[in-house]
Amino acid sequence: MKELDVVKLVKDFGKIKAGTEGVIVCEYDGKAFEVEFIDNTGQTIDVQTVPTEFLEPITRYKPRDYKNEK
Repeated sequence: MKELDVVKLVKDFGKIKAGTEGVIVCEYDGKAFEVEFIDNTGQTIDVQTVPTEFLEPITRYKPRDYKNEK
């Protein structure tokens, strides 16, 4: 995993529940990452330093179709 990867929690971390998604904003020696967690509307929930074993990368990506948006 690296900066700007989208990740999700695989187990609860403090008040943030497993399955919550976020973006890695900083890497610390590959052992922990600063992650900005977001809700389903894209709003920031919290920014936390999370050990690697709590995170899983999310590989899906569907680019927005700006041309056909109304």
